[in-house]
Parts: sequence; C-alpha cells; structure tokens
Amino acid sequence: MTITSADYVEVITKAIERVGTTQGDRVARAADLLTATLQAGGVIQAFGCGHSEALAMEIAGRAGGLVPTNKIALRDIVLYGGEPTSVLGDPQLERTPDVAHRLYALAPIKPDDAFVIASNSGVNGAVVEMAHLVKQRGHPLIAITSVEHSARVESRHDSGLKLADLADVVLDNGAPYGDASLDYGDGAVGAVSSITAALLAQQIVTEVVARLLALNVTPPVYLSDNVPGGREHNKLIEARYAGRIRRTA
Repeated sequence: MTITSADYVEVITKAIERVGTTQGDRVARAADLLTATLQAGGVIQAFGCGHSEALAMEIAGRAGGLVPTNKIALRDIVLYGGEPTSVLGDPQLERTPDVAHRLYALAPIKPDDAFVIASNSGVNGAVVEMAHLVKQRGHPLIAITSVEHSARVESRHDSGLKLADLADVVLDNGAPYGDASLDYGDGAVGAVSSITAALLAQQIVTEVVARLLALNVTPPVYLSDNVPGGREHNKLIEARYAGRIRRTA
C-alpha cells in the first residue's frame, strides 16, 4: 500500500470542509457564550493536554486573537506551583484527576470566566476532572473533541463521564478514531485533530469579534508583535487584564 502527502492534502481538505460547514450552529452558540463572558469582564480560559495544548495556544495570546484569554497547561504546576520539573516526565500525568484541582487553584480564574477545553478522546482524568470543576463552579464550558473517537473508548474518569458529557457546547473536530487518517497496513499517519481544532478556534474568535462589532464594541484583539507598533498596541490592551492573563514561552 502506498501513501503520499497528496493523499493527506486530499483527506485534510475534506475534513476542513466538513468541520467548517457542519459546526456552524454550535460555533454560533459558543461565540454567544464567550461574547457574554467578555461583556461581563470575564476572561476565556483555554485548556488542553498533550497535542490538544495546541488548541489552547490557538485561543490564547496569538496575533489576530482575543487579548482576554489565558492558557492553562500541565506545566503550570511547575511554573506556578513549585513542583519539580521531573513531574512533567510522568506520561500518566494527564490521566490523573487530582492535577486538575491543582491547575484550577493555580490559575487566575474569576467567576465570570468561561472555559474552552480540548481533548481528542475526551476521556483522560485531568481533562474530565477539569470539566467537572468548571461546571461545579458555574463557568460556561465549550468542548472541542472527536465525537467518533470519544464514542468508541471508555472514560478513564471514576465518574464514567467524558468531556462532551459535561460541556454546554460540544464542537466536533471531525477526527477519525485514532486521529490518523491514512492507513498504510501496519498503522496510520496524517493526524487530523490539531488542524481542525485550530479551524474551530479561529471560527469561534471570528464570530466573537463579529458580535462585539455589532454591539459597537472595539474588539480587544492582538496585533502581531512583529509589525511596527504591534507590541505597544498589545501591551496597552493587556494592561486592562493585569493579573488575569499569563503569557509564557
């Protein structure tokens, strides 16, 4: 069996088209929740483990994105919690529910904040426990997950629930079971979830900005630091959210 990069381009193009055109109503609902959050002075908290951290990076702190956003990551227990770096070498860390409590306690979270949590499988302990905490504390929750993959695996959380079971809005990233899209006989390559999750993140941000403009509100949007005046523009807006948003390497 032969596969080529052109095969992947064909598959991912179809996935982008499918996700981009079938999730519109849910993207709109997510944008409504996040616009209300920003209007109330809240911040959008983004969380993902493993490769799903890319989704949090897509939401928080990038050019063309919203300034009142904050990324929560497993390494926060080292950066802000004083844990030794060795804890990050534990491959089971994202399956440990207790770490969600530590991350939530360390994050600059306020009652008016909303959450976007990404997990392709939606079943690991840290992600599901974080979703539990978020809903227990009354935050809106948007989940980005693979509906197909999640449906075919068991939850690793004691509750038996998955990320999608706890969210106010579930966005399907359209990734196949196992994420990889090109079967070569002994395995598969060509992951889908990172690309389609980024698409959904950008769709949400675009819709939030459209809503703010319709309300005659100037959207708090980042310019690239690498254009003249960009850094100055960004620092001015970031100052409004001092102590609420973190920007780390």
